[in-house]
Amino acid sequence: MCSIRVCVANRRSVRARSLFSFVLIPVGLALLLAGLVFDMGTAAPPSSQPAMATPDRLIKPTLPASPSQADIGAQVYWLSCLPCHGDKGQGLTDEFRAVYPAEDQNCWKSGCHGKRPYEDGFTIPTAIPAVIGFESISKFPSAAQLNAYIRVAMPFWKPGSLTEDESWQVTAFILRESGLWKGDVVLNEANAAEVKIMPVTPHQTQVQKRGGGDIWLLGIGGVSILFLVFLVLKKIQNKATI
Repeated sequence: MCSIRVCVANRRSVRARSLFSFVLIPVGLALLLAGLVFDMGTAAPPSSQPAMATPDRLIKPTLPASPSQADIGAQVYWLSCLPCHGDKGQGLTDEFRAVYPAEDQNCWKSGCHGKRPYEDGFTIPTAIPAVIGFESISKFPSAAQLNAYIRVAMPFWKPGSLTEDESWQVTAFILRESGLWKGDVVLNEANAAEVKIMPVTPHQTQVQKRGGGDIWLLGIGGVSILFLVFLVLKKIQNKATI
């Protein structure tokens, strides 16, 4: 039989452990699970609606009711640039070539765009670069220089075939898709030199690399609370056994 004082201390210890277990452990587990769920992208329940059909990446883009210069440039890009530079300006990657019909996927084979091309055909470089994104166009100081290059050297298969309007339209499209041009006014000779293609700042690079680090803080917080609960319960248990 235990003394009244020891029995009361034991009951208090049990109640305290129960309180901490009831409140803090669920909180810690909730934070831990929240971090894992959000990081895995499974916070929302699966949709019961049927999956959307995969869009045709080679189809001509449609224009809005009131198309901007860059919107029209999307169609110029589709006709004159997309076959080599990709639907997202990524270049002639293996992934993009796989979108083409099987007979057109090997662009460098003889009789296509390799040795001995088809009649009125042309050969293409072994590597075709990306054209959308800061790193792809950073060698051009401004929109004026980018447009001048497009006007003279593109498309590769027929340089200089774009009209002046088309070259400005596709320039506006490339800049907009690269996040360097809002397209709220018409891009032309009068303002293109003022549209600078600026380098990415260290702050922007740090933000891009940080990614989903904030989500993991929830998980770390959950683990920390669980560890704190363990220490408190251990301390209470030690006092109860004294």
